[in-house]
Amino acid sequence: MGLIAHMRNLPVRLAILGLSLALLTGCSGSNFKLNCFLLCGPSVDRLGGTLSGLVGSGLVLQNNSAVGNSFSGTTANGSNVVFALANTSASYDLTVATQPTAPSQTCTVANGTGTTNGDANVTNITVTCTTNATRFVYVTNAGSNNVTGFSVDATSGALTAMASPFAVGGSPQAIAVDPTGAYAYVANHADGAISAFTIDSTSGALNPVTGSPFSTAAGPTALAIDASSRFLYVANGTANVVSVYSIASGGALTALAASPTTTGNLPVSLALAPNGGFLYVANQADGTVSSFAINTDGSLNTPSTGSSILAGSNPSSVGIDTSGQYVYVANSLSNTLSGYSAVDGTLSALADSPITIGGSTPMSVAVDPLDTYVYVANLGSNSISGFSLGTGGLLSPLTGSPFPAQGSPASLAIDPTDQFVYVINNTAGTVSVFSITSGTGALSPITGSPFTAGTAPSAIAVSN
Repeated sequence: MGLIAHMRNLPVRLAILGLSLALLTGCSGSNFKLNCFLLCGPSVDRLGGTLSGLVGSGLVLQNNSAVGNSFSGTTANGSNVVFALANTSASYDLTVATQPTAPSQTCTVANGTGTTNGDANVTNITVTCTTNATRFVYVTNAGSNNVTGFSVDATSGALTAMASPFAVGGSPQAIAVDPTGAYAYVANHADGAISAFTIDSTSGALNPVTGSPFSTAAGPTALAIDASSRFLYVANGTANVVSVYSIASGGALTALAASPTTTGNLPVSLALAPNGGFLYVANQADGTVSSFAINTDGSLNTPSTGSSILAGSNPSSVGIDTSGQYVYVANSLSNTLSGYSAVDGTLSALADSPITIGGSTPMSVAVDPLDTYVYVANLGSNSISGFSLGTGGLLSPLTGSPFPAQGSPASLAIDPTDQFVYVINNTAGTVSVFSITSGTGALSPITGSPFTAGTAPSAIAVSN
């Protein structure tokens, strides 16, 4: 009887199988949502649009940290490209997970956020890729009063010394390159002056701007340039102020009439919100971080009550993520990293703040361009601590962190393609280069690292 019953049900089973195969086939057509819902569960929408400018390999997109599709070469470009999938009636946030290489490119996403509605796939997202120009690295050497320049191999990250060093003032402590890659500025602590240079786009050579050096308040310690390349901000550690300058065509500096603005005691580090609306200042002697609103003319609003927040002991560096939502401060005496959420310039400590770094004397902190990792240079323990940046700005140590470094790592910078970390070693007089392992954030020294700099390197900058 069991066999007979089974045979009687065979036509029904075959009919169900045929329907299933038809539905599966239909998943690639206009009935994608209905058929996949019947077979696979919740309906999904395509996140699609236009991809242009891609010539490199290995571009990977992600939606809310879920890895989407990958693309390589010019044949991937088009106006009907599917980047990732999203559940229907759910919020989506499409970002770049991995930038393309060979050649090195930077891809950006427009219209990448929204909510799917279930009626139609998303088709208005634009991903635009541009090939990176020759990139340069500049290192200030406090012991030899000059700047060492390097060109960067876009594939390996290796450094090649250019015809340098370039002379600057006494005890240079900071360097900044403007976002266009046209100008470089150096803070000369002993002279109370800013050296200004134009950058040769082919060789990377620094040429003094007419009128350089430009005077500033006593003891400049840190520099920051806004995203529009219109204003230069200078932390003056001895004078306890922040000075603001407009940047003219040609790179010359002019102090704003409302400058300088008083901050806390011994300001040593600056971070600008990506939208240009706020400036954050680490005050080393106070153990605080001050926040200033920035006016449209570049000047700073006088801080109001509550505009400063306690950090750890001896805050030495402040970093910010590219969304401007999270601010991190390295506290060199308490061996911790303080984390804050930033809302309209107001800082509030994160739930896990402060966190121990696994090293000693943290002197520099930076967030990677994709807001995936945070790295800290630990001068006292000759190491680099790495953290993954999670939901709500919370940090988790990377596997293998801290990573070994050379003698007295004092400052670090991450290249705009998110492939390499550059670290200056103060006592060794070198620059170490680490590759960032995609997916894990682990650091590995590249072949040929470290590279020779000058005497007592103090700061580093990577051109865009």
